[in-house]
Amino acid sequence: MKNNNSYKLPLALVFSLFFLWAISSNLLPTMIRQLMKTCELNTFEASFTETAYWLAYFIFPIPIAMFMKRYSYKAGIIFGLVLAAAGGLLFFPAAMLKEYWAYLCIFFVIATGMCFLETAANPYVTALGDAATAPQRLNLAQSFNGLGAFIAAMFLSKLILSGTHYTRETLPADYPGGWEAYIQFETDAMKTPYMALAVLLLVIAGIFIFSRLPKIGDEGQRGTSKEKLIDFSVWKRSHLRWGVIAQFFYNGGQTAINSLFLVYCCSYAGISESEATTYFGLYMLAFLLGRWIGTGLMIRFRPQDMLLVYALVNILLCAIVAVCGGWIGLYAMLGISFFMSIMYPTQFSLALKDLGSQTKSGSAFLVMSIVGNACLPQFTAYLMHVNEQMYHLAYVVPMVCFLFCAYYGWRGYKVLD
Repeated sequence: MKNNNSYKLPLALVFSLFFLWAISSNLLPTMIRQLMKTCELNTFEASFTETAYWLAYFIFPIPIAMFMKRYSYKAGIIFGLVLAAAGGLLFFPAAMLKEYWAYLCIFFVIATGMCFLETAANPYVTALGDAATAPQRLNLAQSFNGLGAFIAAMFLSKLILSGTHYTRETLPADYPGGWEAYIQFETDAMKTPYMALAVLLLVIAGIFIFSRLPKIGDEGQRGTSKEKLIDFSVWKRSHLRWGVIAQFFYNGGQTAINSLFLVYCCSYAGISESEATTYFGLYMLAFLLGRWIGTGLMIRFRPQDMLLVYALVNILLCAIVAVCGGWIGLYAMLGISFFMSIMYPTQFSLALKDLGSQTKSGSAFLVMSIVGNACLPQFTAYLMHVNEQMYHLAYVVPMVCFLFCAYYGWRGYKVLD
């Protein structure tokens, strides 16, 4: 085992990836709100922005795991960074098309690149260091994810959302250039953040190209023709199976709340866009603080115990949102964000425990579970759309999701075989 000091630089580089994909995924709630304007969509239609993005996480993890086993984590990371950057640059031709399908394709491309990063980074962090401290190390890495989410919510969202939301009927008659000029203005606002993200991705890719990363496990081994590139027998491990189930519901529940936060604020709670983005920033700040505080608490408490307690608290908070709605529900969601913070990395690291040579395959299936983001938020949005008078009842969906997380922290995490 290498001295942990030799892992500091590789870990620092990999930590940057958590920051990058957090910016990308946490711009989606802002884009949902913006595409409702530019493409004239309702809440349910706009929610398919999330579907297009997260569907890539269901399709590609196994091919990506095969790619990285054949080559290396480093090769997968570099390819993912370049692919995601290419997706960001596609916002320029999309701004000329102004078609919803074009944006859905772009989000799919960006997500595919980010899927490379996430499939590589999570197991890489767990492997670089003492296995006993893997949950703590992964939560520390995920705190950079929280930082990226906060920046996307508090600052980048304000670059995109103008604070006005006109329809063809409500657009002022004296608006310069009329409806077409308004749509073009709102469309152009989406390009700058993605151009900046693309440049940053390419810079990080360059740094990775000229950096040395230690190989772990069996990556880069071409082996024999009989060697398995993906090992489906990992499903025999019960803690991995329950981990995939818990991750599916956690991701769907988290994204249902995240993606609809701005819609909830503006369409249902009657808050202006500028004020809503500030609350969205506070929402992500609570998530970031939860990650930092949770990482510190794991020095003293078992990760599975914290997961159980945090999940139970979120079940209660979701019930408050579902019953009350309005401002009370909004404040409850700030609490939900704090207590969601440790769930993903904790479940991920517990599910990979003692998998040995099957770690990469297990990681691929865990990343695939993010497909929960491609269906559960849409179901939540549908419930909000069809019953707008009782929109808050839709938050029963994430409440049920956290029940599965609670079970995993109670019994599902146990390594039985």
